[in-house]
Amino acid sequence: MPTVSVGRDRLFKAIGRTYTQDEFEELCFEFGIELDDVTTEKAIIRKEKHLEEDEDSTEDEEVIYKIEVPANRYDLLCLEGLVQALRIFIGLDEIPTYKFSKINGESVLRMNVKPETSLIRPFVVCAVLRGITFDEARYNSLIDLQDRLHQNICRRRTLVAIGTHDLDTIRGPFTYEALPPQEINFAPLKQMKSFRADELMEFYKSDLKLKKFLHIIENSPVFPVIYDRNRTVLSLPPIINGAHSAITLKTKNVFIECTATDLTKANIVLNTMVTAFSVYAERQFEVEPVQVIYPDGKSFVYPDLSEYSIEVSLSYISNYIGVTLEANQVSNLLTKMQLRVKKAISEDKKQCHFIVSVPPTRSDILHACDVVEDVAIAYGYNKIPKRRPASLRALPLNQLTDLIRTEIAMNGFTEVLTWILCSYKENFSMLNRKDDKLTAVIVGNPRSSDFEMVRTSLMPGMLKTVGHNKDHPKPIKIFEVGDIAVLDETKDVGAANRRQLAALYCGANSGFELIHCLVDRIMEVTGNPFVPVGDNTGYYIKRSDPEFLQGRQASIIYKGKQIGTFGIVHPEVLNNFDIPDPCSFLELNIETFL
Repeated sequence: MPTVSVGRDRLFKAIGRTYTQDEFEELCFEFGIELDDVTTEKAIIRKEKHLEEDEDSTEDEEVIYKIEVPANRYDLLCLEGLVQALRIFIGLDEIPTYKFSKINGESVLRMNVKPETSLIRPFVVCAVLRGITFDEARYNSLIDLQDRLHQNICRRRTLVAIGTHDLDTIRGPFTYEALPPQEINFAPLKQMKSFRADELMEFYKSDLKLKKFLHIIENSPVFPVIYDRNRTVLSLPPIINGAHSAITLKTKNVFIECTATDLTKANIVLNTMVTAFSVYAERQFEVEPVQVIYPDGKSFVYPDLSEYSIEVSLSYISNYIGVTLEANQVSNLLTKMQLRVKKAISEDKKQCHFIVSVPPTRSDILHACDVVEDVAIAYGYNKIPKRRPASLRALPLNQLTDLIRTEIAMNGFTEVLTWILCSYKENFSMLNRKDDKLTAVIVGNPRSSDFEMVRTSLMPGMLKTVGHNKDHPKPIKIFEVGDIAVLDETKDVGAANRRQLAALYCGANSGFELIHCLVDRIMEVTGNPFVPVGDNTGYYIKRSDPEFLQGRQASIIYKGKQIGTFGIVHPEVLNNFDIPDPCSFLELNIETFL
């Protein structure tokens, strides 16, 4: 979940109210966000540099609130969007209406896209904010929003790259081109001299921030570049902007361009930028459009500030939340969440529907269920009564699993939970087993030798647990109930899970009789009697596998089929897992009892 850092005093001033920390935490919870941490800017710097805290350092330091917001709420990634949402939520503001500036067709700025851009980043969207008044805090907020969007929806600039420019330093119309790097020459941001684009790639390989974006274009035969009418370079997306059009505190008119490989995400990013900072425009919430003309002659006007509608019935909302709500109540709750609502009654006057208008700030609203979620947030999750859905029933296998866990714990064993992935060596050679190539599910491209396959037995994890805890007071009595996986051609995925029970006793003596007693107890509580060999009405035991000591091992036969094994673990196996004490081990399949 993204975290937004904002100054407490500036936040409260923008909201128009002052809160105690507990009151603000409550407000955040009600709105569906979380106050994650309270710190200061100097404390953050000290933490990053691993410096000791000064006892008097908190005096006169600005308090910073770190607020955790949902990953799909891009409108909350800056102070401006956060303040606007909270003011609407607590009823201080109405939902804003975003609109285009009134300009004639000839005055509209144009961005001409060249055909070569299709080879690398085919899309571009643009907008203009006029009459912006910047101070240092607003300027920093603009830069921080770009960085957060780049890290989030832009996927580290691979999908979308944002460029912001001082419009008064450049002249339209603009062109978006893709040229060989040797043909691109300009002075990048914060640099005095000009570089060729290929030289920039080398120059920024030592830059801690920018080097991680070079791979996006450095191996391409052409680099994307944006020029103005005078062939001044605005930006080399997604790497760096040009120094000529850099924004300063004196900037009044801002030109925003987003180049992308994903047009949908580019529109979301552009909308997020202009809706958040149009609050500072000379005419609030007014955005100047830009016409983008593609090589095939098609043209589009951006940003897309249109609202789209979703129809949701009152019964749908009430049923999903589990609370009976009145139509007017739902309308008020959705308004608090920045959604405009119109009520509509069906012809038979039995059904109430809502036409919900989704503004350009709420790109997270995709389906009627998203509208229900907003109603639930505004209503308050703590006010929704807890209930068990009528259709919710535990699976028989899970019920049996819980009963067996309880029974074994009552016999003095401690439950452990081990990895379902293990190394190939641990699953076979370290257990004196051979791979028949017909059972094991192998990981095709493992990141580590510790996770090469899905376990076919619980035994490796149990022995590793004892090996890592061999200094623990003896005896060690542990058990696990978990899944293994085996190849199965009858399944649509080619493999099947099996629910297994394993128990291990490690002490000064083998404890074989305790494991044998545990087998008998499990069979007793599951209603399976011990029977003579060959009788299929219950269970019996017979000699077993190579991972156990010869003559001190047995297979468990249940209704004519082998369902498990138990015995004293072979000294070679114990040595492989660096276990100095004797161990007895049991493993059986519990699905057979159903």
